[in-house]
Amino acid sequence: MDHLPPHPGADAAESRVAARADAYAAAPLLGCLLREVARPVTDEPGVHLLPGCGKLLRVRGGRRPAAPEVRTAGGWHRLDHAELVKLVAEELRRHTGLSNHELPAEMADSRDTVAALLTARARATAPADPYLRSEQCLLTGHPHHPAPKARGGGPAATWLPYAPEAHARFPLTLLGVREDAVVEEGDCSALDALGAAPPGYRLLPAHPWQLDLAAAGLAGAFADGRLIRLGTTTCDTWPTAAIRTVYAPERDLFLKFSLDVRITNDIRRLWRHDLRKLIRTDTAVRAAFAALDGPAAWLSDRGYRTADFAFEELAVLVRDGLRGHLVPGATPYLAAGLVEGFDGSPLDGPADPAAWWEAYLGRLVPPVLAAFAGHGVVLEAHLQNCLIACDGDGVPVQALFRDAEGVKLPPGTDRAAGWERLVYCLVVNHLMELAEALAERHPGLDPWPAVRRELARHDLPEIPALLTAPTLPAKTNLLLRWTGADGAAAHYRPLPNPLAGA
Repeated sequence: MDHLPPHPGADAAESRVAARADAYAAAPLLGCLLREVARPVTDEPGVHLLPGCGKLLRVRGGRRPAAPEVRTAGGWHRLDHAELVKLVAEELRRHTGLSNHELPAEMADSRDTVAALLTARARATAPADPYLRSEQCLLTGHPHHPAPKARGGGPAATWLPYAPEAHARFPLTLLGVREDAVVEEGDCSALDALGAAPPGYRLLPAHPWQLDLAAAGLAGAFADGRLIRLGTTTCDTWPTAAIRTVYAPERDLFLKFSLDVRITNDIRRLWRHDLRKLIRTDTAVRAAFAALDGPAAWLSDRGYRTADFAFEELAVLVRDGLRGHLVPGATPYLAAGLVEGFDGSPLDGPADPAAWWEAYLGRLVPPVLAAFAGHGVVLEAHLQNCLIACDGDGVPVQALFRDAEGVKLPPGTDRAAGWERLVYCLVVNHLMELAEALAERHPGLDPWPAVRRELARHDLPEIPALLTAPTLPAKTNLLLRWTGADGAAAHYRPLPNPLAGA
């Protein structure tokens, strides 16, 4: 067959996608660079010194830096994403004295992922459910990570069918695990309702992408009958913002899987050491929430099931659904989705933005502080682990929290370290981002006095220092990844504290 000539508008469309992908990928990379390394030039707005290489960088935009330029002998030179990656790598080599060949490749992969997602979204239909839209809207993702959308460098065809940002939905693969090889803790009964296993076997759902990634290591188990294929679920699941966690609306059930792909800082496996402490952690958090006043809810990680010959590879974690926890008539939204923006977001049209913000703070902040004050529980209350439910008028009426894996408990976490982690997740990662998004949509609104008032209502010994400290702890994702630190490690650098001047 003869090759057809390209459509006259094809090149222009590809150029538009490329430019948008560059912009989406540059914003979080610049966010890291400006927060962790660069130094502002006080007499030139938007200009920053890169101290390692001595070059000047200029950016535009508001809360998301854009249009990066580097000063050359001939003036300002606009950087595309590939040139920005080279500049960042040069600066980090000089700044740290270390080389890193993996991270620049991840930065490029993240940008190419965005391009593929933009193309796929143009052909996809967003979910009708506003909650699912909020989970699947994150084209930028983590606003202070150098490669938030990297998918392990594999071809787009291997991961696009499972990408929340492409509005994916898919059935899970059903496996049967021979009963003598099953390992489980907690309440996994919801898994047995997903299908039927033959005598001598237990049902184990699997994420199709993870099953492909782990195929070579499972060949022996399929061959000797420890593992059998049982088809797929009759209902679709929707990948959430976490990618490896899916929601089955018909079952009102969340399931979290291993995924042997680096996403942001970590290979996203359900690690054995985390699973072994899951029930203890979840029990402690449920006890903390049982003692709370108000409607805040914890989506319990009830238990996990796996196979002893592929403990981490095939693990699946069972998490509470939404309906048993939601305030009647309320609609939940992912907090990260509110920051990113999506069709139908309650952040777009509150009649009284200041009152909306006070309601938001009044639902989010008290349970986080009470769990810490009364039980030493440090919730990982960042944007991706928090849902905010709103009533029919779009007013926040409830906060829901999730993910026992990120929770810190005593005695393994001392109070000072736990408080630092809480402040980073709640104030820097969550409130700071949402405050900026709200102020951008509603010019003239200063969101920080309300945050200060809400925090000051709580009788914790750490609060006075939080309200007056000149800086807050900001996690250094760029330097963490460049230096090869453990992805679970928390390295912070000081960030100006907006509470001190509120």
